[in-house]
Amino acid sequence: MLTLPDLGWNDEFEKAFAPFSKNGWKPARLIRDNKITYGALLEGGEELEVVMSGKVYHDAASDADLPAVGDWVALDIGSEAVIRARLPRQTCLSRKAPGKSTEEQVIAANVDVVVIVTEAGPDFSLRRMERYFAIIGRSGAKPVVLVNKADLYDDEQNREAAAAIQALHPAADVHITSAEKKSSLKVLKPYFKRGRSVTLLGSSGVGKSSIINTILGDEYQWTDEVNEATGKGRHTTTARELMVLRGGGIIIDNPGIREVHMWTDETTLRAQFADLEDLASRCKYHDCKHGTDAGCAIRAAMAEGKLHVARFEAFQKLDDEIEKLRRNRRKRQMTIERRSKRDQRSEARRRDDRWDPEHEAAPRHRRTK
Repeated sequence: MLTLPDLGWNDEFEKAFAPFSKNGWKPARLIRDNKITYGALLEGGEELEVVMSGKVYHDAASDADLPAVGDWVALDIGSEAVIRARLPRQTCLSRKAPGKSTEEQVIAANVDVVVIVTEAGPDFSLRRMERYFAIIGRSGAKPVVLVNKADLYDDEQNREAAAAIQALHPAADVHITSAEKKSSLKVLKPYFKRGRSVTLLGSSGVGKSSIINTILGDEYQWTDEVNEATGKGRHTTTARELMVLRGGGIIIDNPGIREVHMWTDETTLRAQFADLEDLASRCKYHDCKHGTDAGCAIRAAMAEGKLHVARFEAFQKLDDEIEKLRRNRRKRQMTIERRSKRDQRSEARRRDDRWDPEHEAAPRHRRTK
């Protein structure tokens, strides 16, 4: 029988839930987002289809504050199971929503380990890996990388890809795997422990579904043959889903990510590019633009081959994206504040229009004996 700790429950969640237990509500973890309803898992393994209360919806400052897969919630179980509250998240993996939106999109909540699945072939991109590492760094989860489909490429190519990723982020665990050779996936076993949540990210076709099939021990997700022209499988995950493993641990599957839109902050970004920060500190001028300024340590490092031009350009691009996102968020906040003030003025005018001077004045001019 599943216990709450099996689902990731801990003392912090217990403390946060205490005020809600007095109402007779039950803790549950969201395992699926059905757009209108959610799938929720309770202690004992019972799964319910639940809806969100109007209060939870209206109290959310943005879509990112709404319940998401991986969240712990307080359920009011009556004729209909209703989410009455969302518990504070201990970690949150998110990105900027695709398109021109400035909104945050939650990928998964309360995740302990993020496994990025890539390959040494067409999908390999250090620039994309930098983006993954940036959003994982902000989330607080541990980064793990699988250079998958090793059977399709020679050993040297696989090793070079793994070494480049390791050099990019020394704190990450990097493994070379092949879903076809299932034994290579044993490297994942240490990450799946009781109550620990692991999510997989990666582009469509890099083998995520095959890896999940192997972890689960059955054909939970249908996969097809690899397309000879593209080298990619035909299966793609279409919805986020949380699954509890029989041997302990939790896995959260995600749809393939075409674009890794940034949702991080300057501090996290600079931590991911500490090597550039160190070089910049050696520039002759503290406000060096790393362009034509004399004594630029970054330009000197690129000229000597100690710093790849592509990495510096990637840092500049990500920094520009974050600054643009920051400006857009400020504009959006200003717009919201202006609308709020406008609504307040409109409400004040409506109250004035409803005011009856004779009714209000009567008590003040009432005669006394």
